Amino acid sequence: MSHSCSPAISPRLVLLHKPYDVLCQFTDLAKRPTLAQFLPLPDLYPAGRLDRDSEGLLLLTGDGRLQQRIADPAHTLPKTYLAQVEGVPDEAALRTLILGVTLQDGPTRPAQVRLVPEPAKLWPRDPPIRQRLHIPTAWLELTITEGRNRQVRRMTAAVGHPTLRLIRIGVGALRLDGLAPGQWRPATAQELETLDHVRAPSRTPSSNRSMSRKKASRSR
Repeated sequence: MSHSCSPAISPRLVLLHKPYDVLCQFTDLAKRPTLAQFLPLPDLYPAGRLDRDSEGLLLLTGDGRLQQRIADPAHTLPKTYLAQVEGVPDEAALRTLILGVTLQDGPTRPAQVRLVPEPAKLWPRDPPIRQRLHIPTAWLELTITEGRNRQVRRMTAAVGHPTLRLIRIGVGALRLDGLAPGQWRPATAQELETLDHVRAPSRTPSSNRSMSRKKASRSR
């Protein structure tokens, strides 16, 4: 995407629509597609990850504090996805997703989940998803406040509806709207302001004890 920003100047935060099959990094020894093909700006790093086989909104910044605020799971910044799943989840499956699914690494936090129509302006995926004959698919909108590895895919699989296509459409108040695959834009001042109010993580008693031990060791 051509843009008015000079390639020599990086904005504080960039919104990128990461296409399917693109690595969430700027270099790859195997010469697979990376972010460098779409973002000609220096000194920007992903704030959080988006799997190679997932699409949608990726935030990038060169501000370390802002990167931590976005990516640290302790900040509970909500992330919203559209997931095309195999089969049509019933009320019991949706309720399980909403209340929390028990995964190998523990139960998930409560989530916002609902069935939605297929997106009206859905771009084609290359290659297209593999569908099984006579098995319908459905679209879910899920908002989670965690960042576990492949979490949405594991959640839907746990209730019997494997994810076939996954698109992140929102991080906090920031939205993918208006960005085609591979396109990017700088965040607005208003969008940056919403991130300034993201709740900071509170210290747990164990972390307080750890800090006390560190201080004690310094004083010896």
